[in-house]
Amino acid sequence: MLDGFMVNITGRMNMAAYKRVLLKLSGEALSGDKKTGFDEETCKKVAVQIKEIINNQTEVAIVIGGGNFWRGRTSENIDRTKADQIGMLATVMNCIYMSEILRSVGVGTIIMTPFECGSFTTLFSKDKVMQAFKERKVVFFAGGTGHPYFSTDTATALRAIEIEADVILAAKAIDGVYSADPKTNPDAVKYDTLSFARIVDEKLGVIDLAASVLCMENNMPMLIFGLNDEGSIVNAAAGKSNGTVITV
Repeated sequence: MLDGFMVNITGRMNMAAYKRVLLKLSGEALSGDKKTGFDEETCKKVAVQIKEIINNQTEVAIVIGGGNFWRGRTSENIDRTKADQIGMLATVMNCIYMSEILRSVGVGTIIMTPFECGSFTTLFSKDKVMQAFKERKVVFFAGGTGHPYFSTDTATALRAIEIEADVILAAKAIDGVYSADPKTNPDAVKYDTLSFARIVDEKLGVIDLAASVLCMENNMPMLIFGLNDEGSIVNAAAGKSNGTVITV
């Protein structure tokens, strides 16, 4: 899975174009400046970029967080298991919405969940994923892992490994990983590369530890980049991003 990486003479890791990617979007990213719910204009811009990637012969799967609807882990009044279940359903809503936006620009989709969800979704099956890719459909993985105590970061790592993606493309509100919050610390330094081992050892909190270990043990690289930059998703898939590469 590391074949997509090339190292130039400066030691900076660059990305070649990928055959198959798993795109991780935060729920907040879909809400734009509203910070909750959906911002249709933002979602359309994302959809147009995904269509371009599909047209460039890259297979795309997507995981979306639920933070634009639910941040249950901060609640002290709800059982953790129930709170996580609400969060899983929030990701289902996000995937249904984004799926329809993609269809509106001419991209076929399928939504898969790890649990029965009536006629809304299809149960996850790797065989069905591969068939969807052959049909040039975007595959949404909704509902997390289907179990509490696992974040969408972990679901992202798990599904990327299962479908043998070349890389995880993690679109964030910020254009990479910094040594401190650049909004509050002008001396914050942006990392060009980081290792999963360092994230785990130093508990950096870039992604959760379970996801980091999964990626590290299964040789799954990740690129963290800024969603709001013009053409950011297309550039990331084509190897032109200036984000942070997380290496194994």
